[in-house]
Amino acid sequence: MQSWSPALAEPEPRTVPMSIEEWAALPEDAPGEIVDGYLTEEEVPDPIHELLVSWLVVLFRSWLGAGHGFVFGSEVKFVVSATRGRKPDISVYLPERPAPPRRGLLHDPPDLVVEVISPSPRDERRDRVDKMDDYAAFGVSFYWLVDPALGSLEIFELQGGRYIRARAAVEGTIENVPGCPGLVLNVAQRGRAVGRTASLERGRSRSAFQALTVARTERDSRSTAARP
Repeated sequence: MQSWSPALAEPEPRTVPMSIEEWAALPEDAPGEIVDGYLTEEEVPDPIHELLVSWLVVLFRSWLGAGHGFVFGSEVKFVVSATRGRKPDISVYLPERPAPPRRGLLHDPPDLVVEVISPSPRDERRDRVDKMDDYAAFGVSFYWLVDPALGSLEIFELQGGRYIRARAAVEGTIENVPGCPGLVLNVAQRGRAVGRTASLERGRSRSAFQALTVARTERDSRSTAARP
C-alpha cells in the first residue's frame, strides 16, 4: 500500500457566506457545498459521470441485498466539521451500523464514500485533496475515487487519521475489496456501455469501466440456498 500525496492546485472558489444551518434549509435540489462557512460551486456532472454513479449505486445495493445497509446518492448532506458540509456522489452505511436519520443533515460518517472525478483541474483537486482531507477528518473508513478519463478505480483506507491507497486498478478483477467482504469488481478498459456515450465527451475519455459485477457475501449466498 502507498500513501497519497497529490500536488496542490488552485483552491475551491468561495461564493456566498452561509452557515451549516442555512445550508440545511436550502431546497433539496439546490447545488453547492459548505467550505469554511461559504457556499461553493459543485461540478456539473456529464453523462459518463452519471452513468458511473448509477452503476455503482446498483453495485452496492446488489452486494448489500434487500434490507441490509444503506446506499445514498449525491443529494444527501453530511456535516463533516463545524464549517464544512459535503455531498458525496455515493455514500454507504454497512449493515452493522444504526440506521441514519430519515431527514435532515447527517452527522455520523458513512463507512464508505465514492467520488467520480470530473475532468476540470479544479474539480479533480477538490476530490483528490479537499474532500480527501475532509472525509479523513470526518472518519469515513473507505474512500473510492473513480476517474472516467483514465478508466481507473482507487480505493483508500483510513489508517491513523490519513488515507492509504489500498487498491488501484484500470483492468482485471479486484477480489477482497477492502471493507466490502464478498464483493468482487471486474474493471476493464474501454467499457462498452461507457463507450456508447463517449461521443458526448468528444473523445475526452480514453478508457472507462467495462463492467462492475458483484458477488454477494457467503452469508447471503448460504441464506439464499437455504430457502425452500
